[in-house]
Amino acid sequence: MEEETGKEIGKTVTFEDAMKRLENIAETLGEGTLPLEDSLKMFEEGMELCKFCNKKLDEAGYKVEKLMEKEGGEISAEEFKTEE
Repeated sequence: MEEETGKEIGKTVTFEDAMKRLENIAETLGEGTLPLEDSLKMFEEGMELCKFCNKKLDEAGYKVEKLMEKEGGEISAEEFKTEE
């Protein structure tokens, strides 16, 4: 992925693609084989992707809350339970 700002990321990358790229970045940085300048650029890209993913998750959470309206129009947030 080319260098993109947070606003540009959403136009060209899906949430799933951003998560895959974040996994790749974490793995690459974990190896510790890149020169410092390249590591910093990759870290910066990862931070932008992280912001993008957090925004998408916040938006999804808001939509879920809106769909969980109670009687009388009250909106209730309930804990989402996953299978372990």
